[in-house]
Amino acid sequence: MLRKLLSYFGSDVAIDLGTANTIVYVKGKGVILNEPSMVALALEKGGYGKRIIAVGHDAKTMLGKTPGQIEVIRPMKDGVIADFTVTEQMIKYFIKKLGSRKSFFSIPPTIVICVPCGSTQVERRAIKDSALAAGARRVELIEEAMAAALGAGLPVSEARASMVVDIGGGTTEVGVISLGGLVYANSIRIAGDKVDEIISSHIRNKHGLLIGDTTAEEIKKQIGSAHPSADNGEMTIRGRNAYQGLPKEITVNSAELRDSLKDTLDQMVTAIRQALEATPPELSADLIENGLTLTGGGALLRGLDILINEETGLKVNIAAEPLLCVAKGCGVALDYISDNRLYLNRIK
Repeated sequence: MLRKLLSYFGSDVAIDLGTANTIVYVKGKGVILNEPSMVALALEKGGYGKRIIAVGHDAKTMLGKTPGQIEVIRPMKDGVIADFTVTEQMIKYFIKKLGSRKSFFSIPPTIVICVPCGSTQVERRAIKDSALAAGARRVELIEEAMAAALGAGLPVSEARASMVVDIGGGTTEVGVISLGGLVYANSIRIAGDKVDEIISSHIRNKHGLLIGDTTAEEIKKQIGSAHPSADNGEMTIRGRNAYQGLPKEITVNSAELRDSLKDTLDQMVTAIRQALEATPPELSADLIENGLTLTGGGALLRGLDILINEETGLKVNIAAEPLLCVAKGCGVALDYISDNRLYLNRIK
């Protein structure tokens, strides 16, 4: 009875607190917020301390364009908290933004947050404490690989293997799931942000052009590829000449970017191979039939599914709405919690 009363007055929330984006899922309403995990800070008068002046989309529009007294930061790094205070304020901002739309939170919500499989107990405690300080009544953690599998609609509760590879901004999560639990889980800190960094470095070293993070991300989306069959022509890029300091324009193509990304993509494939080597034989047989599922923003890199298929021999599926899979999976976990069902891979 009490649980029903609480659900009437407040909504439970699932948060994909990612390095690149924060996605919020509200029970019964779906995904209702998707904003960059960015915060703009300004120096206080007198130079003592900093105050938050923008969060999310508003902060991202300032990236690379701020005067000296303002900086835009990501309080999350590699899927874990890099700045506890700013992360707490960012979560508060997003919760307050939801509450301003409708009275979702007449009482503090229960929040489910995903964490990387490779995160430490200290890092997990920091995320939990940050959400509690932001106003949550109760906080549950779930590993990202399990959340991604749930959000992709994989049959995680059945006695057969499901494999998911979630490529986010800061980490790539590889998980093999059977009977509601992670048989194998691993996390490598190589993902979308690393790809952006390599594109930026390649253009600086080969063409002598300096570009910002936003431009590097746009290049990845427009002409980035992981396989020759997925090359997507060329693109004109503008930035600053690294040697003369003057504006400069160049043209780059998919093939040269793909060559620069080879080592990074090889590391992702190696992580998948390690998972397959560690998977019990009976479950390996299931993977021949079921293949693996790609989720996260990195799943959208052209030709990545073809590359993985050639390197592993497995069928590779790209989940519907891969960017939202982890948030949706956290939302599914809310149902387990509200029904008081045991949910494997929830983290105490």
